[in-house]
Amino acid sequence: MSVQEFKPVKEGKVREVYDNGSSMIIVATDRISAFDVILKNNITQKGAILTQMSKFWFDFTRDIVPNHMLSTDVSDMPEFFRNEEFDGNSMKCKKLDMLPVECIVRGYITGSGWESYQADGTVCGIQLPQGLKESEQLPEPIYTPTTKAELGLHDEHITFEDTVEILEKLYPGRGAEYAKTIKDCTLNLYKKCAEYARGKGIIIADTKFEFGLDEEGNVVLGDEMLTPDSSRFWPLEGYVPGKSQPSFDKQFVRDWLKANPDSDYLLPEEVVAKTVDKYKEAYELLTGKKFA
Repeated sequence: MSVQEFKPVKEGKVREVYDNGSSMIIVATDRISAFDVILKNNITQKGAILTQMSKFWFDFTRDIVPNHMLSTDVSDMPEFFRNEEFDGNSMKCKKLDMLPVECIVRGYITGSGWESYQADGTVCGIQLPQGLKESEQLPEPIYTPTTKAELGLHDEHITFEDTVEILEKLYPGRGAEYAKTIKDCTLNLYKKCAEYARGKGIIIADTKFEFGLDEEGNVVLGDEMLTPDSSRFWPLEGYVPGKSQPSFDKQFVRDWLKANPDSDYLLPEEVVAKTVDKYKEAYELLTGKKFA
């Protein structure tokens, strides 16, 4: 009897989505992107590390908001996925009607937020206190949503009011409710997870979440969660505001690309190896488990 063939119904910069009837299977590849471009290198084991890290966080935050994860065990998936290519980096998930908003939360001032603050004292239009240093913790985390751009295009910053308007057009009469729910969930998820991570020696400087609606219209957390691809992770040891910080995430890749503008998005092997090591170190610190 031949095995049913599956082909991705959607391919993102680093993930592939397969339709599995009443569910879907999300495969995190070893591709890596930076500045909205897919790099020419693969980062070995990256997909599995990200999937297992998302699983950890989804389990950890079920008390705040339901999520789309059903299983990361390929034995719960069709036979097509029961092989080395998909083992560890695949997640069987509920199907959701995904909301067209990336929910970004910033607990520290860094990256493009720091550049904006230096220019006019704001981040995404939000006025911040004077005298903040680079990488300093903000008095309170701030919510700075963006649009979800198509592959190859850049996300655009939007206000909370923009979010209400966008969602109201899609879900008349419920736009304000959904906008408030995803904002509240974003901030609550960040606060709980950032506190936990700090206790494990990692600062979560910022991150992004994505949400969708289930068949009953309930808000459900989807996509990935608090991985080095969607977050900035800094080591707590040696953290000093007033400068950029070493990181466990792909900021290391971004920094190398900035310093090597003629690289044509091809990383040297030592950068690839260091990136894998950083991802593994973050996983092991956060979960307390050795990555196998």
